[in-house]
Amino acid sequence: MTAAPALEVRDVEVVYHRTGREDVRAVAGVSLEVAHGQILGLVGESGCGKSTLARAIVGLERRQAGEILFEGEPVARLTRRARPVALTRLQMVFQNPYSSLNPRRKVGTQLREALAMAPRGARRNGPATLDGLLEQVGLPASAADRFPHQFSGGQRQRIAIARALAADPSVIVLDEPLSSLDASAQAQIANLLVRLSRELHLALVLISHDLAIVQHIADEVAVMYLGRIVEQVPSRELWERPAHPYTEALIGAIPRADGRRHLPVALSGEVPDPSNPPSGCRFHSRCPYAFDRCITEDPPALPVGSGREVACWLHEGATQVRPPAELGAERAASV
Repeated sequence: MTAAPALEVRDVEVVYHRTGREDVRAVAGVSLEVAHGQILGLVGESGCGKSTLARAIVGLERRQAGEILFEGEPVARLTRRARPVALTRLQMVFQNPYSSLNPRRKVGTQLREALAMAPRGARRNGPATLDGLLEQVGLPASAADRFPHQFSGGQRQRIAIARALAADPSVIVLDEPLSSLDASAQAQIANLLVRLSRELHLALVLISHDLAIVQHIADEVAVMYLGRIVEQVPSRELWERPAHPYTEALIGAIPRADGRRHLPVALSGEVPDPSNPPSGCRFHSRCPYAFDRCITEDPPALPVGSGREVACWLHEGATQVRPPAELGAERAASV
């Protein structure tokens, strides 16, 4: 019998209403599943809706449509009322740890409060003491007597992770937790996240614009463009055989030591205004392989090979994953 996922996102939409201006459909029907112990990377350019989806998952954004289930329980939007105890095990770590920590209170005080608010009874994941939390994220016990400003950016992110762990979570959503750190700190926090996921059987949703980092952390990667998931696949397979032209372009943009691109394709133009997305496939205005159908018809998630789906008309009727460049060349030759 297959175990129930830790987190389910079903056809979620988030719309921002603006007085006198067009609505912004920031998340346009996203579905995801994350298993216990799995790390899911969610990648895409700035403005594609990743952070909005992250906030909707934990209840910080109102959903226009769709459903979010945490261990089978629906996740409602956060209000001034206390959250149901079961949902306190769904936690979030933000991009800027300094802004999410109280600068006037010592680290120990903030972590003790988080431990006191955790569900009572036997903890399923991790230690129940302040010293145990600090040790788990690689900080000395003496860190409890210092203020957030006395730590480096990487250390503050460790504190933010420790505060999330205090709630005895089974799912943590991390919104760009590495983007403000230098390369050395990024590597250390990345290794910490992988270790915590494996040791505590935590489900992690890692939001990032950096596909190179996600490749080394995530078990599976979902690629998001203008509010939609264009493909989701195990990390290694995505890297070796990208199926969507947007994914191919993201990989092609990653710098290499020799100065060349990983793939001979580059993104053109800026991300379109989400309040006025292109007709048909939302990526067609920047896609080097677009054809007439892409301009008028929005592609669904098309099955490609064994258990893989990609939202791209290039793969209609395909029985296996083939590079978008190859499919695009065939399409051009047939016209």
